[in-house]
Amino acid sequence: MPFRRFPLVASLLWLSLALAGCGNFGFPGVYKIDVEQGNIVTPEMVEQLKPGMTRRQVRFVMGTPLIEDTFNENRWDYRYLNRNGAKTLAESQLTVIFEGDALIRVEGPDAPDWGATDPDEKSDKDEAESEEA
Repeated sequence: MPFRRFPLVASLLWLSLALAGCGNFGFPGVYKIDVEQGNIVTPEMVEQLKPGMTRRQVRFVMGTPLIEDTFNENRWDYRYLNRNGAKTLAESQLTVIFEGDALIRVEGPDAPDWGATDPDEKSDKDEAESEEA
């Protein structure tokens, strides 16, 4: 009589082990570690970026880029991702664009606003305001 239930018990055991291996089915109380990938970019690092900086200067300030585009050598991507299991805790992306060896543009949500700090533009605005007065 106990041998009749063996296929049922064996198939239930196999099914539970198969489901335990799936990512959607997890055991309660299992600790998932935080996984950090990429370059941590701080606001202080972004503030140090200035137009005209060389590649070497940018690499000194920001570190080695995570992605150096093989098809566009004038673009460096600094990407950061912090995950706990399937949940994303933090994410950032900063793209640095060069023309030749000089930094010309930074793109991304944390990119610096060089238009307000450019001394040439500031002097042009001051001249325009003084002419209006």
